[in-house]
Amino acid sequence: MTINSRDYVNWFRQSSPYINAHRGKTFVLMLPGALMRDANFANIIHDIALLNSLGVKLVLVHGARTQIDARLQLDQQSTEFHQQWRITSAEQIPGICQAIGEVRFAIEAAFSTGLPNSPMHGAHIQVIGGNFVTARPIGVIDGVDLQHTGKVRRIDRPALTAALNQNAIVVLSPLGYSPTGEIFNMSFAEIATQVAIDLQADKLIAFTSRDGFRNAEQQLQRQLNLGECRQQLQLLQSNSEQSQSLQACFDACLKGVPRGHVISYRDDGALLKELFTRDGAGTLVHRDKYELVREANIDDVRGLLELIEPLERQGALVRRSRELLESEINRFTVVEKDGAIIACAALYPYGPEAGLEDSAAGPTIAELACVATHPDYQKGGRAALILETIEAQAKSMGIRSLFVLTTQASHWFIEQGFVSATLEALPPGKKNLYNFQRNSKVFIKSLA
Repeated sequence: MTINSRDYVNWFRQSSPYINAHRGKTFVLMLPGALMRDANFANIIHDIALLNSLGVKLVLVHGARTQIDARLQLDQQSTEFHQQWRITSAEQIPGICQAIGEVRFAIEAAFSTGLPNSPMHGAHIQVIGGNFVTARPIGVIDGVDLQHTGKVRRIDRPALTAALNQNAIVVLSPLGYSPTGEIFNMSFAEIATQVAIDLQADKLIAFTSRDGFRNAEQQLQRQLNLGECRQQLQLLQSNSEQSQSLQACFDACLKGVPRGHVISYRDDGALLKELFTRDGAGTLVHRDKYELVREANIDDVRGLLELIEPLERQGALVRRSRELLESEINRFTVVEKDGAIIACAALYPYGPEAGLEDSAAGPTIAELACVATHPDYQKGGRAALILETIEAQAKSMGIRSLFVLTTQASHWFIEQGFVSATLEALPPGKKNLYNFQRNSKVFIKSLA
């Protein structure tokens, strides 16, 4: 065995934990238009195909700024920008669609190759696209009408999920369609970010011309938490390639995506090195140190009141006084972000009065209560994260089931595995206090 082959075997063995960890996970990849013209384009396609063969669910969102600029110049049409947005006129839409289509066709063609003795031989990859993105016009910004430049209105999550479950690679172009049939030119970074958030993806990976971000000594910054990421963004020009990729990772992680990665499309094998080696090949953006799930303490009472009072006024939560919160603070679990409480939930175990056969051994049923998330951070997975934490806590106490009373969040609890139940399923201590005026619905989840 030669030295090179030995190194290969060692690397392959060391990558196996990452292969197991990534299987079945969902990654969203940002491919800028400039990547398609780079000499490394074919190698990146091969590496993406490898991920697909390893069971990773992949959504590719491609850009086309380079191609659009060239097309508009060929058509002798001027192009203007306002802030980071291209001003798209109706006359430019056909040329823009053609430029975007050429990029898309190049990607699809690359995944269709399968010559013998090539990395794609026998891959048989299915590529799916479609009108997964509903758009709306950005409108007028600072007095400037952006015309046919759009923003994401809605992502068709069920259709995307169905395509991914077929082991297909989904390719999304920077175009969106309105319910009235209009076509909008869109930011591929915004689409990628929103898709990652809506799919609750495990990673958002942004390809750029550089290998990540460097400090003042020009050393590659391997990791950035969200606080460090925010500081880095303040140093970058808002419309730069680096800023766009880092902003996408920041926004996605802020809304619940665990990891964002910025890697170079010029570095052959950067995608594999980033995903299957300990040191990676670019800059990792993560939210672990920026947001913390923990038990509440007495210092959190004010933050909890500020979080739940608006929901109490809406009738979504039962009113709790400061005194009650102070006395029950040990029941609460919170998500803290940069010193602020942005989500919470409480656990109330019930004892022998639960009426279960083995109730004398201790509480076997508990109430999940006061589940709340700040409006700015909803749909980011915080409530589900708290629920997961509380379920683990309940299991450690020997609790076999959770129940919840809700007036406005029935669908969310059903999505988390709760099933509808009657009042008779409640422990006597809770059933006797049921408020018929609120008419809350009862849901139960087994933890067995």
